Amino acid sequence: MESYMRNFDAIALLLSCIGTLCWIVCFWWMHRISSRQNATLKELHAMTARIEKLSRTEHDLIRDVHPQVSEIKEKVENVREAVSSEKN
Repeated sequence: MESYMRNFDAIALLLSCIGTLCWIVCFWWMHRISSRQNATLKELHAMTARIEKLSRTEHDLIRDVHPQVSEIKEKVENVREAVSSEKN
């Protein structure tokens, strides 16, 4: 019976050590995954900031060009009317 208890204690100690090592590996792995996620989030944030800056610039350009487009359309319509009236 005493040798059975020694074997049981040895197995329990071995399993405890294996469990502890598993926890250490798990924490290291989670830390690694978290670091990669943080790096990816930083890249996405930088990309989003660049896209937002480009969108603002594009919006400003469109706002500047928009009135000119309607003026050009009016001039084209005037020219079209003048040309069509000359043909008739």
